[in-house]
Amino acid sequence: MKMLSRARLQSAVIALGASIVALTVPTQAQAPSLAMLDKLQPGEWEIRYRDGSPARKLCLGSGRDLIQLRHRTPKCNRFVVEDGQAEVTVQYTCRGNGYGRTSIRRESNLLVQIESQGIEGGLPFSFTAEGRRVGACR
Repeated sequence: MKMLSRARLQSAVIALGASIVALTVPTQAQAPSLAMLDKLQPGEWEIRYRDGSPARKLCLGSGRDLIQLRHRTPKCNRFVVEDGQAEVTVQYTCRGNGYGRTSIRRESNLLVQIESQGIEGGLPFSFTAEGRRVGACR
């Protein structure tokens, strides 16, 4: 009887140890895909700012170009905060040039709502805007 109990105890300890190892070994994290932004149609987009600033036209190769409207430098580190089917939020840091946090909500593949805030060139910025595809790039 004692041998059987000892064998069960050893099995339980081994199983527990294997479970702990499985839980503590890091797994490779999958980067969020930002697939919603890939659904936006490339082309010329007009950005209309809610504060009345003049509208701006951009030639977008990808919806990802909308993440950093105030920091056009491609060498910014990005961290995906939210990666939903209709909305994404990305926080980014541009070494030596500030940082930002942008949320983009897709209404259709041709229309988005954008909210962004951060620091650019040592000064704060904050804006809300509507982005609308207006045609092919010229």
